[in-house]
Amino acid sequence: MTVKNIFESMDYGEAPEAAGDALTWLADRGPVFGHFIGGKSVPPRDDFASNNPATGEKLAGVTKGTPEEVAAAVAAARVAQPKWAKSGGHARARVLYAIARLMQKNARLLAVMETLDNGKPIRESRDIDVPLAIRHFYHHAGFAQLMDTELPDQAPLGVCGQIIPWNFPLLMLAWKIAPALAMGNTVVLKPAEYTSLTAMVFSEICTQAGVPPGVINIVTGDGETGAALVASDVDKIAFTGSTAVGRHIRQATAGTGKALTLELGGKSPYIVFDDADIDSAVEGLVDAIWFNQGQVCCAGSRLLVHEPIAETFYAKLRARMDRLRVGDPLDKSIDLGAIVDPVQLGTISKMVAGNTAGTTYQPDTALPATGSFYPPTLITGLNTADTLMQEEIFGPVLVSTTFRTPAEAVELANNTRYGLAASVWSENVNLALDIAPKLAAGIVWVNATNLMDASAGFGGVRESGFGREGGWEGLQAYTKPKTTPKPLKPIATYAGKGGPTDALDRTAKLYIGGKQARPDGGYSRNVYGKNGALLGQSSLANRKDLRNAVEAAHAAKGWSKTTGHLRAQILYYIAENLSARADEFSKRLDALQGGKSGNKEVEASIQRLFTYAAWADKYDGAVKGVPMRGVALAMNEPIGVIGCLCPDEAPLLGLISLVAPAIAMGNRVVLAASDPFPLAATDFYQVLDTSDVPAGVVNILTGDHTDLAPHIAKHLNIDAVWSFSGADISKTIEQEAAGNLKRTWVNNGQARDWFSTAGEGKEFLQAATQTKTIWVPYGE
Repeated sequence: MTVKNIFESMDYGEAPEAAGDALTWLADRGPVFGHFIGGKSVPPRDDFASNNPATGEKLAGVTKGTPEEVAAAVAAARVAQPKWAKSGGHARARVLYAIARLMQKNARLLAVMETLDNGKPIRESRDIDVPLAIRHFYHHAGFAQLMDTELPDQAPLGVCGQIIPWNFPLLMLAWKIAPALAMGNTVVLKPAEYTSLTAMVFSEICTQAGVPPGVINIVTGDGETGAALVASDVDKIAFTGSTAVGRHIRQATAGTGKALTLELGGKSPYIVFDDADIDSAVEGLVDAIWFNQGQVCCAGSRLLVHEPIAETFYAKLRARMDRLRVGDPLDKSIDLGAIVDPVQLGTISKMVAGNTAGTTYQPDTALPATGSFYPPTLITGLNTADTLMQEEIFGPVLVSTTFRTPAEAVELANNTRYGLAASVWSENVNLALDIAPKLAAGIVWVNATNLMDASAGFGGVRESGFGREGGWEGLQAYTKPKTTPKPLKPIATYAGKGGPTDALDRTAKLYIGGKQARPDGGYSRNVYGKNGALLGQSSLANRKDLRNAVEAAHAAKGWSKTTGHLRAQILYYIAENLSARADEFSKRLDALQGGKSGNKEVEASIQRLFTYAAWADKYDGAVKGVPMRGVALAMNEPIGVIGCLCPDEAPLLGLISLVAPAIAMGNRVVLAASDPFPLAATDFYQVLDTSDVPAGVVNILTGDHTDLAPHIAKHLNIDAVWSFSGADISKTIEQEAAGNLKRTWVNNGQARDWFSTAGEGKEFLQAATQTKTIWVPYGE
């Protein structure tokens, strides 16, 4: 073809990237790779192959980690951790900086190796994955430097087990390792079975950067190796992968005391309004769904188009699809590379072939004769209940439907069990910023897609997981308070000796939807003081009472939309009314607990209400310093409905220490009151009745925590569970919470001093909120 013909046809020419250096690296150091444990490569075994998905050819052999090898890596990390933590923030910053510099030096090797191993286009590896991975190490070197001064009350968790997927092997490695090391932890990382080779290059970089032996350990293997790491003696598991595996990990770690963060699947909406720049929205959609062949957890795989422009938009989109090029990932002019493995290709093909709804369009695009390739696909005219509108395909397949109004767009967008990301396209900034907070997603892009940075938190809600990676909020997952907890001493219910104090029935009812309610089962139990006197009866709630309380809490969803100022005023009002009845509550607490500290507890409760009234309009978000012309807004949003099992000790203060931060941040709560001292809570709802608390914002149940806990934890309409109960229920809660992967905060049998600073503060505010990052580019 002549130059003239090229200019006339405007066809792309081939622009191959040389793979010789990467293949030489593999040949010189392989072709079989072992684990990296204690700063050394261990003898390898050719247990399974790492193949080039574009050709099917074997690149290298990889060792499958055994439980014994995982344990050896964890032991090496355990030995190295104390010294690494004590080395100080500056020493850790220097090491992270050295890693970043060496990654820059080896950027082309890393990019080519990533493309060979994963199948993504070299342009994406070279221009996105590798630079962003380097950025994470640079950015977290800064966090390490600042930890001693900015996080003086925080300590590292210890040894972190980290399991990453195959779609972004190097980038996910950086997301996990950089913050863990910055905060003084050591790590054992397991790459995905399909894509271990950039981790092997990284292990060599670690040696060159002077990473102390045992600080970073890499164990290769499949799901069985990952399961061994989850079961090992680590202090935290950080997992990125499928929702199904995340659910198994939640159950496996239940009751172990291991910290857990999960970044899981998604079915992210891509919403286009009729005033959007259609050409820009189409181009953005190419990046949203066909970037990395659609093998992206936050891919904009659900297109929602405003009905007036739907046909125009679809026509432009099909025309753009016709120009997409599928082929050799090492060709710089290729748009879509290879699917990571024939198994994944088969999954995508089966899901599309099994769909009988809507209209499917695939351009007449030539696919390579060998390798795992799939054409870009568009399926229009689907209903929101159709399987492909609900299930994650994890491939280059876009599904679509239309909407008529902004309210319908939000309803359709949120009609999924996932909640990872969303994109909103509109030239009306008022509309865009009105829609963004309404979307159930951890990250929202306005007139953009797939924007990421180390300074901005990334993570999901609902069944897309919990926890954030990146930014200050991401560091929370790798630190813990500098405290030495003590074992919790259970409090037994007091036995009675005497009869009723008067002839009237003093059975305290439940408090549901702003009203006193009789228990569904009709049962109650006597409540005795320490001296054996009968103080009253408390109702025994069952799962139907819980159902009613959760329904009342959901009916009060308007509370989440109120201003912080309004919530502050109501909290002050609660404190004022409690103060007016301080003597009464003090006497009740003394009678219940058999002491003389009731006055102290009431005064502490009033002060705690004031504390969270003060925080209600001051716990604000941040504007992230992302490297773009625009802003990334980190907004603290309420979680929704929180189920709380209150402490047995300090029955009034413990209850208020949970309810106050929760409602201050806009949540609604369902409380299980102190089991041995429930009457403190039933007295308190009389204060709520006179304090302008809207019906359903606070609901109070009484009864046995052991009976209530599993129902609270597995209720699909409860968004988080906090338990500071004296009962041994932490494992039960974490196991049952796996159903909808709700957030949990449990005490694992450890005591908390509710009268000290441990009983209040930002730890509670963080637990009561989730960060939504809204990216807003600006300029023409």
